[in-house]
Amino acid sequence: MQAQDAPTLFLMKLWPWLETNLKAIIAGAIIIAVVIFGTVFYKTHQGQKEIDAGQALSHLSFENHGVDALLKVAGDYPGTAAGKRAMLEAAETLFAAGKYPDAQAQFQKYLDNNPDSQFSDEASLGVAESLEAQGKTDAAASAYQRVSSQSGNPSVIVAAKFGLARIDQLQGKTADAEKVYQDVARANPGSPYAQEAAMRAMELKTTQFVPSVVSAATNAPAKTAPASTPFQLIQPK
Repeated sequence: MQAQDAPTLFLMKLWPWLETNLKAIIAGAIIIAVVIFGTVFYKTHQGQKEIDAGQALSHLSFENHGVDALLKVAGDYPGTAAGKRAMLEAAETLFAAGKYPDAQAQFQKYLDNNPDSQFSDEASLGVAESLEAQGKTDAAASAYQRVSSQSGNPSVIVAAKFGLARIDQLQGKTADAEKVYQDVARANPGSPYAQEAAMRAMELKTTQFVPSVVSAATNAPAKTAPASTPFQLIQPK
């Protein structure tokens, strides 16, 4: 009897509690249902928004529209991957058109709005390249240095190092530029980057050795040939 009476006693105690708290229970159930519905609706809407943004950007790429159209996609679909890509493509289009201050501003705007985006490294590189194109070499060098030290994208890091080497070369720091190219070549063996870096390092070495060889040949006795030719001097050891 006692075993059979236990469920009955439990229900007798539970029923008054349910009657007392019925309104609170119903309200809680409604809140849970609203939260679930809102979450599902948001995810569905966001998914459709991503699809619409991707289609809009693909249409622009196919039609080859300009900066204004790209910025419209970015404005119409903020927060989407395609919207972010449209903003970055607008900056790249400005850079390709030679509008370097505008490109720099657009790259920086992208970074300000999307600091943790998957494209933030590319935008940071764009800022550095825009500064370099404007002749602001010191600011560009600092920007390239930040990108090369903070980026996790190997391609972006290599591009930033190439930028640093270009600036060193422009400022007459040929030894520093040569070292950067050699570092790139060693860090990326067998890649197109390594081949390009090795070629540029060789060109720099040539420009350093040729004048000294010419000077030695000019100052030597007329019948005395230089000990080594420029070609021999630049051969890697």
